[in-house]
Amino acid sequence: MAEVDVKQKILAANQAAAASIREGYQSSGTLVLNLISSPGSGKTTLLEATVKTLRDRHRLAAIEGDIATEKDADRLRAFGVPAHQILTGGACHLDARQVNQALETVGDPLVACDILFIENVGNLICPTSYDLGEDFKVALLSVVEGDDKPFKYPAIFSRAAVAVLTKMDLLPHVSFDLAAVRNQIRTLNPEGRLLEVSAKTGEGMDQWYRLLEEALERKKSGRSALAG
Repeated sequence: MAEVDVKQKILAANQAAAASIREGYQSSGTLVLNLISSPGSGKTTLLEATVKTLRDRHRLAAIEGDIATEKDADRLRAFGVPAHQILTGGACHLDARQVNQALETVGDPLVACDILFIENVGNLICPTSYDLGEDFKVALLSVVEGDDKPFKYPAIFSRAAVAVLTKMDLLPHVSFDLAAVRNQIRTLNPEGRLLEVSAKTGEGMDQWYRLLEEALERKKSGRSALAG
């Protein structure tokens, strides 16, 4: 019972911090995304392509979660985007209190932006339960990871409003049942969005950019970021 109580207290504290983040960004109209995937799915590569395309039209910023090193944040800083690294020291996910602390520490570069990308620690399990004050979660799955992942990790693919299949340029070279994965994701989240992209070749990226800009427009007009 004590273990359950501790977990409930941790989640309650996280929810309070997430609510504070969400309230702050609601008033500013900032779109906040929580990107979740296993390691190596291409989160940072997707963000690199995104900031290259959208940085001249929108103010972008990122919070990077990793166990060690600032390599991912450095990759985005190279494109002139404010990027703050949170090092978890072994923890397999970010929590809202860490994000809140980053916002308080860094200030305007992360607060005064149009879109804030939160790239979570590479893991399909731990980050799923933690609300970071985002408008919606984005689950990434690369075609090199195998076509059984959605049903093996149903929680994240059920909760993510947007699923992105990445590295589509490698599809001809791997054993990956695209139709089966589409079916799994739609079964787990019939109302969710499914995109298929290659940040390397640009395949499908226009749909991703359009989704972000439409969600930002809705958020700034006071509506839900994603149309129901």
